[in-house]
Amino acid sequence: MTEAEAADRLAAADIPDPRREARRLARAGSGRALAEMVTRRCAGEPMSHILGYRDFWHHRFEVTADVLDPRPETETLVATALEGAVERVLDLGTGSGCILLSLLAARPAARGTGTDLSSAALAVAARNAQALGVADRVTLHPSDWWDRVTGRFELIVSNPPYIAADDMADLQRELGFEPRIALTDGGDGLSAYRAITAGVAAHLAPSGRLLLEIGPTQGAAVCAMVQAAGLGQVQVLPDLDGRDRVVTGTQPPGAP
Repeated sequence: MTEAEAADRLAAADIPDPRREARRLARAGSGRALAEMVTRRCAGEPMSHILGYRDFWHHRFEVTADVLDPRPETETLVATALEGAVERVLDLGTGSGCILLSLLAARPAARGTGTDLSSAALAVAARNAQALGVADRVTLHPSDWWDRVTGRFELIVSNPPYIAADDMADLQRELGFEPRIALTDGGDGLSAYRAITAGVAAHLAPSGRLLLEIGPTQGAAVCAMVQAAGLGQVQVLPDLDGRDRVVTGTQPPGAP
């Protein structure tokens, strides 16, 4: 198969920007290998799964079907985190590790902990930590939100599953290849925030920050939860497209 033939097949399958995608696939393989990749892409499989990586922030991360595909809008959370202190960091539901490891790579003195329910996801994060040269500064272990978390952190971040179950059927077909547990809570899309805010005060150091990625309609609800948890300076920050994307809150300096 040629690159031009690949582009024609992708276009016929209604894949956006088929010529660009054909170029990317042609750089990764030719002939039969290219044809197989094109077939997978035409079926809706994400490009990152086919190539095995996704570029995020300033790094390249391994991506498999066991982790959520890192997305550009999540870089808003990373950029916001780097505006303040990054010393001891906790990433709840770390997935590929793209958030946590990007922060550690940018702050050589920082140390981090990443948790996830999925052992397969933690294995991907561990390989990414090795690739970025930060494995000696990160601890990765399974946990259901706070179950196995100890200590306090100056920064707690999370991109939890926030898609409501009723909205799953309307999503792009590419999302069908990603782990459902990383996309939806199976309910109203807010249960992860309820769990996180229920325990955050006990694990956030005085003056420490909480940063949560949200869906574009969830700002008010998540802000109310963060405020109810006792955090101050609560606000919603937009992504580059102007959509609500990150809720932040700060532990009061005199918190016990």
